[in-house]
Amino acid sequence: MKTRNENRRSFLMKGAVAGGGLILARSCLAGIPTGGTRESKSRQTRDHANETLNTIHSLRTIHGNFTEREIPDETIQTILHSSVRAANSSNMQSYSIVVVRDRNTMHELCGYSGSCLLLYCVDFTRLKECAVALGDSYCPDTIVDFVTSSINTALAAQTAAIAARSLGIDVLFTNGIHRGDMGRVWKLVDLPREHCFPLIALVMGYPTEEPAHKAGRLSGAGVIHYGKYRRPAKPDLDQLIRQYDDPTLHLGLNDSWSSEGHKHYLDWLFKSWLRREKPTDRRTQMMELLAQSGFIEQQGG
Repeated sequence: MKTRNENRRSFLMKGAVAGGGLILARSCLAGIPTGGTRESKSRQTRDHANETLNTIHSLRTIHGNFTEREIPDETIQTILHSSVRAANSSNMQSYSIVVVRDRNTMHELCGYSGSCLLLYCVDFTRLKECAVALGDSYCPDTIVDFVTSSINTALAAQTAAIAARSLGIDVLFTNGIHRGDMGRVWKLVDLPREHCFPLIALVMGYPTEEPAHKAGRLSGAGVIHYGKYRRPAKPDLDQLIRQYDDPTLHLGLNDSWSSEGHKHYLDWLFKSWLRREKPTDRRTQMMELLAQSGFIEQQGG
C-alpha cells in the first residue's frame, strides 16, 4: 500500500506531465514557435485544442465598457461555485468574496461598474471565529499568512474569470480598490478591521462593443525558465524591447508612445507610467493598512 508521501509524489509527477502538455498547448494556440513545419504546428494546434483551452485563450479585459444588461442570479451562483473550487493551501479557503450588484457602490469601490462585482479579500475571520467557538487560539498575524492567503484568493478570482468567460460573460480585474482613500472599501462593504484585506475586484458584465484587439502576452525568454532561472542576456533584452515596440502584438498600454517623443514603448512605461526611479522612502497607505489589519509582524522591544 502506498504511503501518503508516495501518493503525493505520484500526483506531482502526473501534474508535471500535464503541465508540460498545457505549456505546449498554450504555445501552439498562441502561435509561438516550438519547432517543426507550419503544417506540424497546425496539427499540434488541432491536437491540443479543447473547450477549456479555448476559453482560457479567449480571455480579454473590458475596461468598464459594460452594458446595462444584468447577469442572472443563477449564473452568478454558478460562477461562485466554480470560483471556490480553486486550489488553496491546506484547504483553508482563507478568503472571502463579497458580491456587489449595486452599480453606484461598484463605482465607489473601484471606479468601474458592470452587472456584478466580486470583491476578493484575504480573510481569516471565519477561521478565527471557528477557533474561538471551539475554545482554541489562532492568530494569523505574519506576512507569511498574508502571502499564502493572497495566493489562495488570487487563484479563486482567476477561476471565476475563466468560469464567467465560458458562460459568455466578460470581465475586468482591477486594483482600483487600492487607489485613493482605501478606508472607503472597509466602510462600503463593512469588512472586518483585523485579518481581512481587500485584494482584487472582478467586475463582470456584457461589453458595449467588441474590443478592437486582445492584449498580447510574452511567453519566451525572461518569462519562462526551464530547469533553472536564467537572467535575460543582451539578445533576449533586445528581443523583448522589439516585442513591446511591435504594435501588432498589443503588449502595451499606450499606442501613442512614439508620437509622445519616446524611442521605445518601455521608455514611456518607465518614465511616464511607472515613474519609480529610486526605492520608496516612505511607508505607503497599503503598508499602514496591512499593519492595522494585523498582517505585519510586530517588532520586539
